Amino acid sequence: MNFGVILLPSKQPVKNIESDKNSLGIILMLGFCFLAPLLDVFAKLASEQISIAQITTIRFLGQVFFMLLIILILKKRIKVPVSLLFPLFSRALFLMIATYCFFSAIKVMPIADAVAIAFIEPFILLLIGKFIFKESLGIRRLSACTIGFIGVILVIKPSFANFGFVALYPLGTAFSFAFYIISTRRLSQHLDPMCIQFQTALFGSLLCASLLFFGNMTNIPELQITLPKGIFWIWLLGVAIFGTVSHLFISYALKFASSTVLAPIHYLEIVSAVFFGFVVFDDVPDLTSFCGMIIVISSGIYIFFREKSLEKNN
Repeated sequence: MNFGVILLPSKQPVKNIESDKNSLGIILMLGFCFLAPLLDVFAKLASEQISIAQITTIRFLGQVFFMLLIILILKKRIKVPVSLLFPLFSRALFLMIATYCFFSAIKVMPIADAVAIAFIEPFILLLIGKFIFKESLGIRRLSACTIGFIGVILVIKPSFANFGFVALYPLGTAFSFAFYIISTRRLSQHLDPMCIQFQTALFGSLLCASLLFFGNMTNIPELQITLPKGIFWIWLLGVAIFGTVSHLFISYALKFASSTVLAPIHYLEIVSAVFFGFVVFDDVPDLTSFCGMIIVISSGIYIFFREKSLEKNN
């Protein structure tokens, strides 16, 4: 289904077209913010028995399977020009690093804390959007994102004290995911999001398979293959399903709206992470972490309403 044809008729005024595209991108980003923590929940559950490398591999293999199924049903094209193979490979590499770092972190620390620390990423993304893509970035949005970054620091401090170096793993996720988002946006100008997701998963599966092969040759525990038992098959299935669906949402979101519009909304993922962390693992952020999360969320909400206000004035 082509959302562009249905939602953006040719006779519609240009300003309304841009507004509708941004609105659709925002809705899809909100869906991602709700679904992404469910991927983390299943990964954390699976990590009690399964290695991080194997969970990461299942996340990509599952996406290959589900995306291929969707593509066959909708009769989408998955062939890509040779010139786009390296960008797709790079996107897969960024996502694999981001995923591995994050899964390694949440194995030992609360999901909400890891997500909050990783939220230096929207700040990085806004700066990349400004200096590489020459997107507009007003002083108010920049100030709000800077305040949000201070909130991230408040979360890092107690987490580092409690969990040590592993508390810095989400920073690796943040930097890798920022470049993953940029890669997604560039590829979305040339390829259908479903094709992008399938090809990324395919490259990611090959990268992860190489990582597992290396791990088994060197006997590194976190890179070993373990046969799942009992309910752990369900946890791995959840990783595959929510990894596929959530990132399909964000791919379409970036197709319809700019990174400067979507990045602040991404902060709302923290709300879902806190909720699912409490419901499933009984995790409750300490006072310092909670204050940091409130600052981060408040910054994101302010920027969201600022964007809506600018749309109305224009």
